[in-house]
Amino acid sequence: MQPMNHQMMGYDRAITMFSPDGRLLQVEYAKKTVKQGSTAMGIVCSDGVLLVTDKRIVDPLVVSEAVEKIFQIDAHVGATASGILSDARVLVERAQVKAQQHRVTYDSPIDILSIVKNMCDLKQICTQSGGLRPFGVSVLVAGIDQNGIPKLFETDPTGTFWEYYAVTIGEGEDGIQEIMHKEYKKTLTIEQGLGLALKSLKKVVDANISPDRLDAAYIKTTDRQFKKFTKKDLEKALKAAK
Repeated sequence: MQPMNHQMMGYDRAITMFSPDGRLLQVEYAKKTVKQGSTAMGIVCSDGVLLVTDKRIVDPLVVSEAVEKIFQIDAHVGATASGILSDARVLVERAQVKAQQHRVTYDSPIDILSIVKNMCDLKQICTQSGGLRPFGVSVLVAGIDQNGIPKLFETDPTGTFWEYYAVTIGEGEDGIQEIMHKEYKKTLTIEQGLGLALKSLKKVVDANISPDRLDAAYIKTTDRQFKKFTKKDLEKALKAAK
């Protein structure tokens, strides 16, 4: 008689229950949700930091401009996500409130790490509390810190975070990350980083990806202001990406 697998034995029925080999199966399922989400990537560049994402709009009746997948948290901080975007919206809105409270209290912009840690604290609570489910989303948080240094963090459903020079989450993340390992350089400008990101998306996700499906934003070290690329900018960059 073959031994029953962990799911059949019920170890995935409660978030607080460890399997015999030390795994929280509900958290692992949440990570799989992220991998099935639409692609999002962040790149630290020589002159700032860049976020690029696929909105995965395939229905021509959807108003693409109304679909938001890159969010402004503060003037100097932005975020994007992959997985359950409604989960991401809750985390982003909480981060926006945290950033504004910091400005009102201390009359200074919040540092990037404080936003990341606050977001991860809530995610972690949802991995050890009965009656809750983990956040089914990974969030990339990017910004320029007080010293003018570009920062990029990934937060995953466990509440763990890492700092990266370049990172991809969601659909095709392994293939795109492989390209990043080969072609990323710290000397890339934001414009060059956008070209690399779009080339990777075309190669791994969809060779015929359109500007309507894309969302991209950047924050430069010179002015520390969150700005989005226009549709014309994306059209031009897509044509140049080979």
